Amino acid sequence: MGLTGKLISAIEFKAGGDVFHELIRHNPHQITDITPEKVQGCDLHEGEFGHVGTIVNWRYTYDGKEKTAKQVIQKINEEQKLVQFKTFEGDLMEVYKTFLVTFHVETKNDIDLVTWTFEYEMLSDDVVEHPIAMLSFVIDVTKDIETHHVGK
Repeated sequence: MGLTGKLISAIEFKAGGDVFHELIRHNPHQITDITPEKVQGCDLHEGEFGHVGTIVNWRYTYDGKEKTAKQVIQKINEEQKLVQFKTFEGDLMEVYKTFLVTFHVETKNDIDLVTWTFEYEMLSDDVVEHPIAMLSFVIDVTKDIETHHVGK
């Protein structure tokens, strides 16, 4: 059994939490227009955007290399503005036995925060590559989305 871990990051999002939630839940394919140097595709593989059970295939550039991640939407909670993706194919699965990505939006003191949570298990105890750089990557994508929407 490999080492398990959990990384969490909360980022202020000035463009409005509803904007971010709607984009990720219903229109994640539009991220390619917002930050094409980082995300080149969010292809619908099965189902319909915004629904539990939907399978998407992400194509992105990470650490200078083209990568993929096939994920199923495992959970949606409108009240918490939460969407959870379970990764089951792609480059991440070469390092991790399980990789769960959750985001939710919360408002504290009139500030919208986008919170990303990575829960993962390494393939083995020999693999100790925690996804800190990947968390930084999704923070950068979040900031690109914010910049795109501020002022609209």
